[in-house]
Amino acid sequence: MRQPVPLDRCTRLLNHGPTVLVSAEHEGRRNVMAAAWSMPLDFTPPKVAVVLDKQTFTRGLLLASGRFALAVPTVAMAALTDHVGSVSGRDVEKFSQVLAAAVPGPATGAPLVDGCIAWLECRHLPEPHIEQAYDLFLGEVVAAWADDRVFRDGRWHFDDAEDSLRSLHHIAGGHFYAIGSEVKYAPTAPTED
Repeated sequence: MRQPVPLDRCTRLLNHGPTVLVSAEHEGRRNVMAAAWSMPLDFTPPKVAVVLDKQTFTRGLLLASGRFALAVPTVAMAALTDHVGSVSGRDVEKFSQVLAAAVPGPATGAPLVDGCIAWLECRHLPEPHIEQAYDLFLGEVVAAWADDRVFRDGRWHFDDAEDSLRSLHHIAGGHFYAIGSEVKYAPTAPTED
């Protein structure tokens, strides 16, 4: 079940470096694409960064609308994630031909892809220089949710969940890995310098 995540904890949804689905909508046109390069950027207000190539249809929708969503797909969504990252939304209506469903986010209207384990609705923070030079886009997170089967009490619980609910991590050349098990250890006590 999708549960709200307080904005002071929402950057934890991306801290583990998952592949994300980036979606945007403008004037009735919507699209979704996969992105391997995204990250939390700030806590208050929470901000994120994502790389969107100049060729992508999603980038144009984001620039036109000023809003977008990031979603964290699962292992069960590997084929879908690869597909939406491999075809252009200029050629294929991905929501009708590929995805089972997406609902407009209540805060921005950007499509929230069903079946994911986390969703962040974002307001675009224009930075024309880094967008043109590095394809890097910034967003302020205005609403966030996570699937309570794997995210509760402000953190991920992948060890408690079925493997199909683990997040995907793209390592290049169309190869994905699932997040692994938590590493348990005894932390070193801080020392005074």
